[in-house]
Amino acid sequence: MLVLVAPGQGAQTPGFLTPWLELPGASDRIAAWSEAIGLDLVHYGTKADADEIRDTAVAQPLLVAAGLLSAAALGDVAPGAVAGHSVGEFTAAAFAGVLDDTAVLRLVRTRGLAMAEAAAVTATGMSALLGGDPEVTVPHLEKLGLTAANVNGAGQIVAAGTLEQLAALDADKPEGVRRVVALKVAGAFHTHHMAPAVAKLEEAAAELSPADPAVTYVSNKDGRTVATGAEVLARLVGQVANPVRWDLCMETFQELGATALIEVCPGGTLTGIAKRALPGVATVALKTPDDLDAARTLIAQHAAV
Repeated sequence: MLVLVAPGQGAQTPGFLTPWLELPGASDRIAAWSEAIGLDLVHYGTKADADEIRDTAVAQPLLVAAGLLSAAALGDVAPGAVAGHSVGEFTAAAFAGVLDDTAVLRLVRTRGLAMAEAAAVTATGMSALLGGDPEVTVPHLEKLGLTAANVNGAGQIVAAGTLEQLAALDADKPEGVRRVVALKVAGAFHTHHMAPAVAKLEEAAAELSPADPAVTYVSNKDGRTVATGAEVLARLVGQVANPVRWDLCMETFQELGATALIEVCPGGTLTGIAKRALPGVATVALKTPDDLDAARTLIAQHAAV
């Protein structure tokens, strides 16, 4: 059983979209999406520097566009389940047919702008903690006023809060944590700091007519499968201020009988976690078009007929 997953913010790097635009039809598709959302995705995916694509309002639609483009390059895929980490969950909603590509990108553009505005209110950020026991780490973060915004499994938790709180974490790591790494994001996502963005997303979502998922959709709110388009959309809105439980998603993948996992562009983060947390599950990360053949081989071996 094949799972198709999409990464979240922080996975982007300067120029990562360049090789994908060489594929037939890719430039036309990106140009149409750029016009639809009022953002030059080609520029940001090929020429912009790290600071430019760190901007939340840019990074989020850029990541979703890259995920959709790379998935389309695979051809017909019949995954047993789809899921996404943070903004990648919007990409997964398109994979599942809940919303079409353009509707997803427009909603993500609204999300990115609203979250950037919310992040500007207070200087906040996120840091990944490598190693440690969640039962020890989470209470320690709470003691410092931080939120365990991403519980990723495989010994990784992402803390979010004010820059002062994150500085305190650097000086006072939880027992067992080997390293604290600041992430390339512009705010404390998936925390109460993002509450203003939820209201703006609710307004935008009210104009949409989601379809029920055509494949099993695993929500990063709690790792549960979601059967209706209305519930998927509600969760997409709420997850802006809710922690991401990727650890529970992976537990669900196991329960569903996953044997393979493909992470769309810019892949690497989620496959890295899967290699540690899902032993025996074959993985491919789509970083460049050179990875497509390996992914197609995996699809032929593991996807539904």
